[in-house]
Amino acid sequence: MAVPAKASSSFSMACLLAAIFLLSSAPRSHGGSIAIYWGQNGNEGTLAETCSTGNYAFVNIAFLCSFGSAQQTPQLNLAGHCDPYSDACTNLTADINLCQSKGVKVMLSIGGGAGGYTLNSEQDAADLAKYIWDNFLGGSSPKRPLGAAVLDGVDFDIEGGNPDYYGALAAHLKAYGGKGKGGSKEVYLSAAPQCPFPDQWVGKALETGLFDYVWVQFYNNPPCQYVQGDTANLMDSWKQWTSGVHAKYIFLGLPAAPAAAGSGFIPAGSLESQVLPALKGSSKYGGVMLWSKFYDDQDGYSSAIKNAV
Repeated sequence: MAVPAKASSSFSMACLLAAIFLLSSAPRSHGGSIAIYWGQNGNEGTLAETCSTGNYAFVNIAFLCSFGSAQQTPQLNLAGHCDPYSDACTNLTADINLCQSKGVKVMLSIGGGAGGYTLNSEQDAADLAKYIWDNFLGGSSPKRPLGAAVLDGVDFDIEGGNPDYYGALAAHLKAYGGKGKGGSKEVYLSAAPQCPFPDQWVGKALETGLFDYVWVQFYNNPPCQYVQGDTANLMDSWKQWTSGVHAKYIFLGLPAAPAAAGSGFIPAGSLESQVLPALKGSSKYGGVMLWSKFYDDQDGYSSAIKNAV
C-alpha cells in the first residue's frame, strides 16, 4: 500500500491561519450566570441551602427596606427567616461564609416594592453608605444585623423615593472599596431597574457608570417584555439597556414562575430557543436574574435553564 505524502509545512500553516481567522471573525456568544433574590419568604429554604444548589452565582439578601432622613436606623426585613433586631439573624454569618466559599457573591439588597425609603440630600447618601459599610460590609459596628460576615456588595432594588441622590450613595459605597480589614475587598454594586428606559428611580444613578451588574426587570411591563411568544419588545428594550448603560454586565431579569409576577414569565424552552441566543451576542450579557428563590423552588426554573444561560 502506498504511503500518503506529507502535507507541506507551508500548506499546514495556511490552513491553521485560515481556521484562526474564521474563529475570530465568527459571531461570538458567551455563557452567563444566575442571580437570585432570597429573604422575603420563610418557606424558601435557608441561605446555605440556596447556595448549595450550585445554580446561583449571586444571592441578593432582600431587603433593607426602610432608610433615609426620616428613619433613625435603617430597617432590615427578612420576612419569615429571622428577626434582625433580636439578634436572631447573626447566625447567617455561617451561611454567608459558606456561600462565599462556593464562589457565590452575596449582596445586600436595599429598597424593594414596599417603599418607606428616600434620600433627600448628599448627607443622607453619605450617612446611609456609612451605615451599610459599618453594619454589612468591611467596617465595624457593635451590633451587625447579620453578624461578622462581610457581604460582597449592595444591590439597588429602588422603586421609590427621591431619584436624585442614589448616585451619590453609589459613589460613597464604591469609595469604601479596599478600605476594610485586609484592605483588598471591592464593593460590588448592582441594580434592578424596571425595563422602561431610562428607569425613573435609578436611571440617574446608573449614569455614574459605577455599577458592576444591572439585572433589568423585564416583567410587569408589557411594552418591554416577552409577550406570548413574541420577543420583539424585549429585544428592542434589551438593545436600549446594553447600549445606554455603562455597566460591566446586563442581566435578563425574570419571574422564576408564572405566579411570581403579573406578566413576563418566559417558559424555559422559549427562553433557551428564542431569547438567550439573541442576547448572548452582546458583550455585556451577564446572565439571568430571578425573582425569587421561593418561586424558583416551585417549578425548578433555575435548574431547567442553567445549562442554557
